[in-house]
Amino acid sequence: MKIAPFDMERMQSIWENQVDINLSESGVHPLALGELLDQAPDRERLFGRALGYPQTNGTIALRSAIAALYPGATADHVHVTNGGSEANFCTMWSLLDPSDDVVMMAPNYMQTWGIAGAFARTARKWPLVERGGRWQPDLDALRALLKPRTKLLVVCNPNNPTGACFDAAALDAICHEAARYGTWVLADEIYRGAELCGGETPSIWGRYERAVVTSGLSKAYGLPGLRIGWVVGPPPLVASTWSYHDYTSIAPGAINDHLATAALAPATRARILQRTRGILNANYAALTSWLAERADLFSFIPPQAGAIVYARYRRPINSTALATRLRTEHGVLVVPGDHFGMDGFLRIGFGGPAHELFEGLSRLEAVLRSAGEREK
Repeated sequence: MKIAPFDMERMQSIWENQVDINLSESGVHPLALGELLDQAPDRERLFGRALGYPQTNGTIALRSAIAALYPGATADHVHVTNGGSEANFCTMWSLLDPSDDVVMMAPNYMQTWGIAGAFARTARKWPLVERGGRWQPDLDALRALLKPRTKLLVVCNPNNPTGACFDAAALDAICHEAARYGTWVLADEIYRGAELCGGETPSIWGRYERAVVTSGLSKAYGLPGLRIGWVVGPPPLVASTWSYHDYTSIAPGAINDHLATAALAPATRARILQRTRGILNANYAALTSWLAERADLFSFIPPQAGAIVYARYRRPINSTALATRLRTEHGVLVVPGDHFGMDGFLRIGFGGPAHELFEGLSRLEAVLRSAGEREK
């Protein structure tokens, strides 16, 4: 079995710490450890932790804190992983056989596309459509794509890279279509909690007996360095994903598990998400003004969640070529639409410091205008 290179992650891994300005990140500016543990007793407990192996599927305390986010779930419904990416990997690895078919919402976090291509027989994209000024799921197209041998449907809500959120009615309809063939639904919900307008996006959890959630602390919580993710699903499936975890990283770090439990305490979680939404709304308001003033260069559908805007640009240059020029000539990293199979777009992160965002945008504008001049 061979797995295809994951272009976006490879690009970010190589360059994100070597550029002047990183606009490829889709989460908010990370919390410092002192911001997370703002009380002396919390810090004393941290320094008193023994650095042994923790419970390999996550401590009961952490799994219980995660379960509390999903009505009706218990610790037995939760498996803690090293980041949301490992949650996706272990879930798909445990579910898929070489004879299975996969349908994946597109655009999407392309890790799941690569995994499906390696573990399943076929993988087909289910494109979102632009309708009514929003990115929307096309249920008629989904109905045509799902077949009796479709083992898994992969969705991303809130969506990466569009920032679209799908309401309860849409999620119920997706589950209804999947149930016709007993298809599992894997919902990557890692941006849930990072809504621009407040109020959390509905979860797929509890809508269908074969619905599985993956998520983590990297995006909405501003804690990517903790590398804490999770799977929430029926206990037999969760136990299966844990057995696959034995062959990958074995366990989350003991300190990471401890800090994640602290982050998910109700009062702390509320404080973290309030910080996240404050950053997003402040930067987004300024960003939309900037983009509106440059309508000759950009158009976009407003995102509803996440620290990303998926902008269409109005210049005849390939998105990877554009992103490469921007990085090599101006020291700014963005994600090209090619990485989502959609040339002519850029995914721009706006969750960092405002001064870096607008300096990076200024450099992007210079490259685009230069590209336009070269075509004349």
